[in-house]
Amino acid sequence: MIFIRKIKKLKEEHWCEVAIIYKDGIDTKKATFRARVPKWNDWNENHHTHSRFVAIDNDEIIGWCAIAPVSKREAYKGVAEVSVYVSLDSSDKGVGGELIKKLIKSSEENGIWTLYASLFPENIGSVKLYPKNEFRLIGVREKIAEQDCVWRDTVLYERRSKKL
Repeated sequence: MIFIRKIKKLKEEHWCEVAIIYKDGIDTKKATFRARVPKWNDWNENHHTHSRFVAIDNDEIIGWCAIAPVSKREAYKGVAEVSVYVSLDSSDKGVGGELIKKLIKSSEENGIWTLYASLFPENIGSVKLYPKNEFRLIGVREKIAEQDCVWRDTVLYERRSKKL
């Protein structure tokens, strides 16, 4: 277990280090369908300005998390998709758990009533992380998209706020 000295709000100044962790996740083919890390402005515009954090240990960013709206429609304003990424060197050390707890608390403080995650079933760390944090499995999307000419499944998890 890593002792995280700080969890801070994710800001533009963190993007270079965040992007490295993001790229590592992309390269594993277990974290996202994305093929490349977006530019800061694109990423920033597509994520809530609240509920985005970096985990810092010994002045190094070792993980990050954020939420993105699932729709622009008013009825879905309290529904967000979760992203949690941890550096390869820090995986299986509790970093994801600390980040998601902070993200859940912040999301509830900001009126989010449902958090949603779409994961590759092969991403064992994430598949274990979400149920430990009160997310429930809601389904499997079989062969939802292709990645490198292979049809991939995703598993869906959601968490309803008990505070709203």
